[in-house]
Amino acid sequence: MSTIDEPLYPIAVLIDELKNEDIQLRLNSIRRLSTIARALGEERTRKELIPFLSENNDDDDEVLLVMAEELGVFIPYVGGVEHANVLLPPLETLCTVEETCVRDKAVESLCRIGAQMREQDLVEYFIPLVKRLAAGEWFTARVSSCGLFHIAYPSAPEALKTELRAIYSQLCQDDMPMVRRSAATNLGKFAATVEAAHLKTEIMSMFDDLTQDDQDSVRLLAVEGCAALGKLLEPQDCVAHILPVIVNFSQDKSWRVRYMVANQLYELCDAVGPEPTRSDLVPAYVRLLRDNEAEVRIAAAGKVTKFCRLLNPELAIQHILPCVKELSTDSSQHVRSALASVIMGMAPVLGKDATIEQLLPIFLSLLKDEFPDVRLNIISKLDQVNQVIGIDLLSQSLLPAIVELAEDRHWRVRLAIIEYIPLLASQLGVGFFDDKLGALCMQWLKDKVYSIRDAAANNVKRLAEEFGPEWAMQHIVSQVLDMINNPHYLYRMTILHAISLLAPVMGSEITCSKLLPVVINASKDRVPNIKFNVAKVLQSLMPIVDQSVVEKAIRPCLVELSEDPDVDVRFFANQALQSSDQVMMSS
Repeated sequence: MSTIDEPLYPIAVLIDELKNEDIQLRLNSIRRLSTIARALGEERTRKELIPFLSENNDDDDEVLLVMAEELGVFIPYVGGVEHANVLLPPLETLCTVEETCVRDKAVESLCRIGAQMREQDLVEYFIPLVKRLAAGEWFTARVSSCGLFHIAYPSAPEALKTELRAIYSQLCQDDMPMVRRSAATNLGKFAATVEAAHLKTEIMSMFDDLTQDDQDSVRLLAVEGCAALGKLLEPQDCVAHILPVIVNFSQDKSWRVRYMVANQLYELCDAVGPEPTRSDLVPAYVRLLRDNEAEVRIAAAGKVTKFCRLLNPELAIQHILPCVKELSTDSSQHVRSALASVIMGMAPVLGKDATIEQLLPIFLSLLKDEFPDVRLNIISKLDQVNQVIGIDLLSQSLLPAIVELAEDRHWRVRLAIIEYIPLLASQLGVGFFDDKLGALCMQWLKDKVYSIRDAAANNVKRLAEEFGPEWAMQHIVSQVLDMINNPHYLYRMTILHAISLLAPVMGSEITCSKLLPVVINASKDRVPNIKFNVAKVLQSLMPIVDQSVVEKAIRPCLVELSEDPDVDVRFFANQALQSSDQVMMSS
């Protein structure tokens, strides 16, 4: 091909591939847009590539989605910010397609480009684009336009600002619920750019329209706007405009709207201040905690600690605690689970006395719940209660429950308990631990489930770190080593794993005298899996013991294993021998 035709080649290939029936080829081509733009140069990209993309009416959403994404980062390829406006036409077309994710990506790209455009270009090109979309005949264009106002508005001259506010107000009253939904979703972002004088009048008028919409899908999006608008308004305006709306929404006939209120309510407490919170929001929240829909109760229960932090302890005890007691025996296990995941956080809020009197019985009832997730959520947050009521009380009331859970038939519950044991051990102290929990830790090493045995081996190591090598020598090591003779090879493997974890904590002397002989003895095991795990463990012990021990004890054992009939045993033995050679060379 001649040199004159060379620059035409990439665009020709792109056009061919974009018209190809194979979607994969079209996708590959569109993903290489930036490479093609670099090959064409800035001027030809503006004059040929972008117009071609504007006219490209590919009907596959995947291709359009990639195109919308690529164009968002295209400013450098068209010659910088002064030429950014050439990217608007293809994205404007994409804002009108039927597929939602393509429109959303096109709006995102337009916002990214608009944020970099010069002010005069925004007025000349971007604002007319927003107006065209907002006046679009097809609802998809109007839906997309709502997400662009917050970029267009700040740069607009005064007359245009008034026009943009009027257009947004019309979109809030559009015939199509999808457009009103989009207007409700983006109202907070648009309101953040509007001047304070217009915020109280025009924006609040739009907000009122949306909150009284007959479609619950619009109203629930308006709930999200409550928190955003609440942060923009002064507290007294928030009380006048937002508070009545939220109180009404908490009694809305649609459970979806009430669900959104339950999720957002605590954010509004800051915006309205302490007095309205006490008089209006607390009763609304109590209503939601007692809602007849389980989903609403789940959302409200999940926020109970955050809400209580905003109140004084008396208010929380008087109004919220009775509801918490009811929820702890709720008919829905998911409500109890949501409550269990946050209820521990109430202990620091309520203080020691109230926790002991009121919360502890609730914890205990949830700890005995028939649903494992409820029990798990309580166990994982015990440290928050410990800080408030002290370890003596905690151990008296909770220890029987912990022992029961340690033998729970659901392995995930047992796993959660194991992971919590080192923390519990550090809080309870050595004496208490030896009496009550030591036997459990050994028992887990022989569990039927691998994940439990693995966690139990890690648990043994963490306990040795917590209480020191001397304690571990007395209470753990001998019991662990006794299990190496278990008739089941899987349990013997767990002990090898435990030895490899304990060795670094116990130090060279104990490793050489106690742990290493057991490992070497295990190399005579009849099961190949045990033998190749011996090779792995010996490799991990090399850096811990002296060089002389490696020479006299470890290497001869590995040499013997490297001649084993089993291929895997030979592989890991040779790998360990290579590792010992490297250790010797470096030393």
